[in-house]
Amino acid sequence: MTLSELVDRIERISAREAGVVVIGIVGAPGVGKTTLAEQLMASLNQNKPDPDQQRFAHVPLDGFHLSDQELARLGLLERKGAPETFDEHGYAALLKRLRGRRDSVVYAPGFERTIEQPIAGVIPVYPSVRTILTEGNYLLLDRPGWRQAQAQCTEVWYCEQDENLRLDRLIQRHILFGKSPAAAAEWVERVDEPNARLIEATKNRADLVIRVE
Repeated sequence: MTLSELVDRIERISAREAGVVVIGIVGAPGVGKTTLAEQLMASLNQNKPDPDQQRFAHVPLDGFHLSDQELARLGLLERKGAPETFDEHGYAALLKRLRGRRDSVVYAPGFERTIEQPIAGVIPVYPSVRTILTEGNYLLLDRPGWRQAQAQCTEVWYCEQDENLRLDRLIQRHILFGKSPAAAAEWVERVDEPNARLIEATKNRADLVIRVE
């Protein structure tokens, strides 16, 4: 589907549903979920330049990464990015809150890649927002916490891409944010790819499969 077709789909769903709509975007690491979400947001909010008048907001899972300090305490630092390295219950709770009545701004956490850490309160979701885009690798995972998050979604879309292109982009992203080429390739093979296979196994539960370039 083209970007304009996806925008039309979101707008149709938003017009049809009485309450707040949540569209989940799932896919393996490096597939381009964030890029797609940002492109959708730019199109959906193009006629509403003032943030407090916009009807669409982007709230990614990345803000629910556990901190490196907590991952080290749990012995999970070398598995960062795996399902158990997120606060999935907190993520589900935020999505549920965003679907409810909101008379004031709700602040969601974000993630700063330059320091590879979550940061609290950096994503404002205004009361005018009626549709949330949320990208998260494990929204279709059949496990406690993740099931609760999926239950808050109106639809969940699965993104796929040419594997060689995805892997190359993923390695380059790790290099960009500080890993050596060898360390980046090793991390992708040891950590990212087992996660990618886990995510791929959930594809049949998606409402829509999208091929991204």
